[in-house]
Amino acid sequence: MTPYTLSQILVGIAIITDILSFQFKDRRRIVFCLFLSGILISSHFFLLGHSTAGLLMLIATTRYLTSVFTTSRRAMGFFLSLSTFAAAWTYEGLLSIISYLGSAFQTAGAFAQHDKRLRQLMIIGTLFWLLHNTLAHSPTAVLMEALFLVSNIVGYYRHYKRQDIPTYQQTRQ
Repeated sequence: MTPYTLSQILVGIAIITDILSFQFKDRRRIVFCLFLSGILISSHFFLLGHSTAGLLMLIATTRYLTSVFTTSRRAMGFFLSLSTFAAAWTYEGLLSIISYLGSAFQTAGAFAQHDKRLRQLMIIGTLFWLLHNTLAHSPTAVLMEALFLVSNIVGYYRHYKRQDIPTYQQTRQ
């Protein structure tokens, strides 16, 4: 099996944990699923030779695990600093910048105190990762980010927007 094929299989497995993540309301469950997914995605990037993205995703796994236990601004600052250092150390051009921006938004999301803000920041970060994975020529990772984005939006709608839309019975009164 080639490294490319193995990388795509790992992302396929990560897709399952990503889809599950935003169907939970509890932020700890959301973040734990993201932790598992991050390990698989990091391995995928290293297999493809994209060390900035691989290192940022490896940092993200620790970040997600940490944010299960704290939403501390200090912890967020530590992980933003660590990501900045990692991106600078492994700089590979435009892909490094794009993956760093995705990681930065998702770091802020992971340490958000409320799942609503977590979801909003994850959407922005996911858009950067979607662009990154397109430019990195990883079709399964593009699919993963697209599904992650849709799952996040569906979860956001289920937990927040659906409550704002009046039901048929409410409009008849």
